[in-house]
Amino acid sequence: MERKTVVIALGGNAITREFEDGNIYQQFVNTRRSLAGVVSLIEKNYRVVIIHGNGPQVGNALIRIERSRDEVPPLPLGIVVADLQGGMGYMIQQSLLNMLHRRGIQKEVVTIITQVVVSPDDPSIRKPTKFIGPSYPKERVEELQHRGWIMKEDRGRGWRRVVPSPMPIEIVEKNVIRELVANDRIVIAAGGGGIPVYLDRQEKLEGINAVIDKDYAAAILARDVGADELVILTAVEKIAIDFAKPTQRWLDRMTLTEAKNYFAEGQFPEGSMGPKVRGAINFLESGGKRAVITSIEQLSEAMEGKTGTVIE
Repeated sequence: MERKTVVIALGGNAITREFEDGNIYQQFVNTRRSLAGVVSLIEKNYRVVIIHGNGPQVGNALIRIERSRDEVPPLPLGIVVADLQGGMGYMIQQSLLNMLHRRGIQKEVVTIITQVVVSPDDPSIRKPTKFIGPSYPKERVEELQHRGWIMKEDRGRGWRRVVPSPMPIEIVEKNVIRELVANDRIVIAAGGGGIPVYLDRQEKLEGINAVIDKDYAAAILARDVGADELVILTAVEKIAIDFAKPTQRWLDRMTLTEAKNYFAEGQFPEGSMGPKVRGAINFLESGGKRAVITSIEQLSEAMEGKTGTVIE
């Protein structure tokens, strides 16, 4: 039986959960909980690549930077993402190794600090809309704007910094990741959507002060490593159309055409399910065989076709 390669996208909320302090002990507990389904896929002989979000963690990191800026120099976003790739990758890597060891599975797990190419001409560079970090009272907006921040009101949450979120184009380390996967290593890559970089006129890589959506990055990662399947894990078991309306309907399966049509109708808002469905569409259009969107708890069952929403 031919082995399949799957890219699994974990949300940052899988590791730091809402209504928790988010201390490191809780993060390790949540990491282990979120990896149970991943281990079952490894037992079924899948080749696995893991990408994770970092939204809550970036928010915490920016608070630390803000409160210490008078004592140590602040860090740009690219370095923050790189730091979190290392720290969160370590948690996932160690937790996964221990879980595999308990089941008698001898496999190596590696975290790759991953750069992702974006276009310096991406529209979001000129019109940033991605909220990051904590909220501030209106009285501080002018002060923060003097630092070069772009501030917008996040309805119900106060004023927050917005940054560009350009579309990912290519994984810089794709050949290394593909080689590791071919040699049966479990790879954690493109954490937080990857470190955004662009190519200057001399074809030299340069960082850019932006963040990349993890679900869009997952689709590019899956394409660039030649994955058969993309799994995007979220808070709900299945996708719904007409969400929260009397006509709401849960979807077990969608064709690529149906997914594109629903997306065009505005069924999947940008702030919630939109990037997940768009990422799945991008992956399938680039040659992927199957995309699955489901909850962390239902990963194993969804891969067997028992739940979740399958797009193919």
